[in-house]
Amino acid sequence: MENINGKVVAITGAGSGIGRATALALGRHGARVVLGGRGLDKIDAVAGEIRAAGGMAACRQMDVRDRASMQALVDHACATFGRLDVLVANAGVGPLSTLDDLREADWNDMVDVNFKGVLNGIGAALPVFRRQDAGHFVTVVSTAGLRVVPGMAVYAATKNAVRTLLEGLRQEAGPSLRVTGVSPGYVRTAFGDAMPDGPMRDAAIRTMEAIAISPEAVARAICFAIAQPDDVDIGDIVIRPTAQG
Repeated sequence: MENINGKVVAITGAGSGIGRATALALGRHGARVVLGGRGLDKIDAVAGEIRAAGGMAACRQMDVRDRASMQALVDHACATFGRLDVLVANAGVGPLSTLDDLREADWNDMVDVNFKGVLNGIGAALPVFRRQDAGHFVTVVSTAGLRVVPGMAVYAATKNAVRTLLEGLRQEAGPSLRVTGVSPGYVRTAFGDAMPDGPMRDAAIRTMEAIAISPEAVARAICFAIAQPDDVDIGDIVIRPTAQG
């Protein structure tokens, strides 16, 4: 993991779950971590954990749905540490329901956070990476887009849109930029809490409790991709419980 040491890494959705685990892991490996999230108290607490362990961390309250807010996170990283080496686009929402439920506000939220949020991150970080002639986009996608099941149509659609976007970005990136998609399966997070009450939510929580892997497992995969030499691009990582179908 020596190639992580000294890198400046910004992470969205860094206050809990995969984002928090990734921030802590990168901090342990010597990265200078910039935490973004809607809950200032949460990201500030994670930054405090990193500093208490001897690492370097800054934080910025932000919302990936807002282009200016995403730009402010990237600018904060550059102003604080002089550059940005990696953007980990982790923020995501999943209020799952069947299409017949017509929960259009939830559909819009998934499009705005899961897809447009990634676009906002690319828009903010790509000019920085071009000026530096170096940079790495790491985006948390999902196995939901690899195996579409009832209740996940919109969520899976946003994730597959991201998957397509990343492939286009990879082809346009050229030899000095790297693009990685990380697709987790069931992970032990608060993901199920965002779902509407009902049988689907209950089933998702039961499955998570029974088979889910830890956020730290996904964080290790993200660290693996970042730690590669600059001329090695890890395109896609799928990481899920062995028990997941």
